[in-house]
Amino acid sequence: MLNPLLTARCTAHARVAAAPAFIAVAALLFAAGVAATAFGSRAMADMPAMAMPGGWRMDMTWMRMPGQSAFAAAAAFVAMWTAMMLAMMLPAIAPALWRYRVALAAAGSARAGRLCAVAGLAYFAVWSALGLLIHPTGLALSAMLMQSPALARAAPAAAAIVLLLAGLLQFSAWKRRRLACCRTATIPPAYRSADAATSWRYGARLGLHCIGGCAGFTAALLAVGVMDWRAMLLATAAIAAERWLPDSGRIAKVGGVVLVARGLWQLLSAATAG
Repeated sequence: MLNPLLTARCTAHARVAAAPAFIAVAALLFAAGVAATAFGSRAMADMPAMAMPGGWRMDMTWMRMPGQSAFAAAAAFVAMWTAMMLAMMLPAIAPALWRYRVALAAAGSARAGRLCAVAGLAYFAVWSALGLLIHPTGLALSAMLMQSPALARAAPAAAAIVLLLAGLLQFSAWKRRRLACCRTATIPPAYRSADAATSWRYGARLGLHCIGGCAGFTAALLAVGVMDWRAMLLATAAIAAERWLPDSGRIAKVGGVVLVARGLWQLLSAATAG
C-alpha cells in the first residue's frame, strides 16, 4: 500500500505539472472565441441595419439572407453564438473545470485531462443548444416587428423592461442559489467516475447551472444587441467577477443596479421619443 503522504505529494506534483497545459489550452480557446466573435461582429457591422418605426434599427442577426435556407441560417447563428459564449464564459468557468480535473486526478484517474475536456465540451454544447432555441424565437419576433409598426414602436420600451427585470433578477434568492452552484469547489461523488459519460453529464449539469446563473445578463445582452461588443465585454467582466471574487452576492447586486439603471434610462428615452 502506498504511503498516504507520498500519494498526496505525487498528486500535488501532477497538479503543478498539468497547470501550464490547462492554462495554455484555455488561453488558446479563449483567443479563438474572441477572434471569431470579433470577425462576426465586424461582418454584422458591415451590413446595413433596417430602420424601424420608433427610431431604432434592427441588425441582420435576426434576418435570413436572400436565398439562405433555414438550416444554414440556424447553423450560422449557432456558430456565432457558440464562439461568443466561448469568449464570454470560458474565463468564468475555467476554475470550475480545473477543480474537476484536480478531483479526477486525486481519485486516481489517468485520463483526467481528457475527461476534463469532455466536461468542457458538454458545457459549451448546452450553451449551443440554448442558441438553437433562441434563434427561431428571434426570427419569429423580428418578423412580427417588421409586419407591425405598432409593435416596432413599442420595441425600445419592451427592451427596457427586459433590462429592468434582468436587473431585479440579480437581487433574487434564485440567482444566489444558481451562483452558489457555479462557485462550489466540491465535486459531487457521483461525478468523479473516470468515464466519458459521467464527465459529459457533469459538464452539462454545470452548463445548466451557469445558464440559470447568467439568465439576467443573457436576457440583457439579447435586449441590447446580441453582437454589441461593449455589452459583451461588460457581461463577460460581470460574470467572471461573480465567480472569481469573494463577495459574489454583493457583486451580483452591483450588476443588478447597473442593469436597472440602464433599463430606467432606456425606458425614459423611449417615453420621451414617443
